[in-house]
Amino acid sequence: MPELMPPAITVHESFVAAVREFHTHPEPPPWFVASLNADGLSDPGAFNRYVTRLLDESLESTPRPEGFVPSTTLWWIDGQEFLGRLAIRHRLTPALEDAGGHIGYDVRPTARNRGHATAMLRAALPVACRLGIDPVLLTCDDTNEFSRRAIERNGGRFIGRRGVKQRFLVPTR
Repeated sequence: MPELMPPAITVHESFVAAVREFHTHPEPPPWFVASLNADGLSDPGAFNRYVTRLLDESLESTPRPEGFVPSTTLWWIDGQEFLGRLAIRHRLTPALEDAGGHIGYDVRPTARNRGHATAMLRAALPVACRLGIDPVLLTCDDTNEFSRRAIERNGGRFIGRRGVKQRFLVPTR
């Protein structure tokens, strides 16, 4: 049974395979994968540094680029298999309020259409609540029917559009 957990070196091989999948899939890779190099991450030391960096992103004291906020990254894992990732942004900037929201998630291409996005989001809502976020703002592209359904299945209430983004509020309690 898949579970949401902090990034872990135990899924090293599967994570690298997922990065390769994202890069060879017909649609552009999600932002979190776009700059990752699967060959470089194949090195255990490089992967360990990557995992450490992800874990550090949740700390307020971690230096980050302009416009970035602390975020908790969680991976959707089934045994040793990496299935997806989710990030909970601890607060919103004006840009995140327009287009990003509190939570972003991606399912690896070979694991899609099996309910993972809905389950990942459901598992993340209590984590967001513990971070003091209620409700969470979620956004998705007008054309992303799968994401919209995952949001609605988790109690998402449509609050409008900004550009090509649909916006939803989802209770975390």
